[in-house]
Amino acid sequence: MTTYDEKDKTTFFNGNAVLKKRRHYKELRRSLQARNTRNSKRRIRKMESRENRWMADVNHCLSKTLVSLYGSDTVFVLEDLVGVRFATEQVAKAQRYEQVSWAFFQFGQMLTYKANKVGSMVVEVSAAYTSQRCPKCGTIKKSNRDKHHHEYHCPCGYRSNDDRVGAMNIQQLGTQYVSGVENPKFEKQKANS
Repeated sequence: MTTYDEKDKTTFFNGNAVLKKRRHYKELRRSLQARNTRNSKRRIRKMESRENRWMADVNHCLSKTLVSLYGSDTVFVLEDLVGVRFATEQVAKAQRYEQVSWAFFQFGQMLTYKANKVGSMVVEVSAAYTSQRCPKCGTIKKSNRDKHHHEYHCPCGYRSNDDRVGAMNIQQLGTQYVSGVENPKFEKQKANS
């Protein structure tokens, strides 16, 4: 997860530990499912409950950290990921579970609850083009982003981490929302034919 604020400060929250633990649970589940005994099925149910509690704790800690870091009178801007389909066919089969396993909805609920307690708010904005748009010149081009190396290169000369670019664009949409735009979003310009 990456944050970007109005002071041009970028904060990266490393999710590798979460992915590693999710991978561990997946392997453990696979070995228990292969046994196919009553005892292994019971252990799987307990393990899934433990995994869900652990993920809820991760989301709780992350939302608590963000609220304490930014404090009151803050507008937290999240991507509205409802209906967004993660392209899992381009991901190796072994990594597909990790790709889609973060509980984003739960995180949004926890952040909203904690933000409201301190007088802040959470706004969800359209995720369209946030990772493809140059935050400096506004060019939207999918090929500017190199997902494998986490880099963004724009013909205007701007270069940065691709997650940072996404966070910068989401922050810009949040600024539009605060300025009175009800549903801020980026739209790709149609070429004149």
